[in-house]
Amino acid sequence: MANTSDIKNGLCMKLNGKLVSVIEFQHVKPGKGPAFVRTKLRNLETGKVVDHTFSAGHTIDIVRIEHRPYQFLYEENGGYHFMHTDTYEQVFIEGHLIEKPEFLREEMVCTIMFHAEEETALSVELPQFIEAEITYTEPGVKGDTATNTLKPATIDTGAEVRVPLFIDTGDKVKIDTRTGQYSERVK
Repeated sequence: MANTSDIKNGLCMKLNGKLVSVIEFQHVKPGKGPAFVRTKLRNLETGKVVDHTFSAGHTIDIVRIEHRPYQFLYEENGGYHFMHTDTYEQVFIEGHLIEKPEFLREEMVCTIMFHAEEETALSVELPQFIEAEITYTEPGVKGDTATNTLKPATIDTGAEVRVPLFIDTGDKVKIDTRTGQYSERVK
């Protein structure tokens, strides 16, 4: 059994019957009283973030997880079909396990986190950046490049993002999938 000294960022464990992942932790040794570990945990089933404090030396139940590369195939009935890039095994992933499904594109390689003992999918991680083509945006006005003003634009996956005024329909841009924000124009 592991204890609180084994806690690190990204560690997955079972807490009160729920699977949680450590987002951040801090070991605190006050001048008076026993030491403790203050953590911020994400529930892997609901995505909710909670604060939890462990007393020093408290035993924890570590869960083994695996990150596997899967290629996105298609969407069907609110769920998504993926194929393992090496074994060609296909899995069906429910929509709530994907944080930003509007950025998914056919043949995109994503990382799926699996609970190793139960072989159940926990979450789907998209690539950090994607390149997309602007399918519609209002035309920019000449000379409007001096400010940091953004305008709405639709990309080829159907998602709406905010881009600078100088971006036009047909331009290729780089989008951060974690935040959904414009990063740069692609030549």
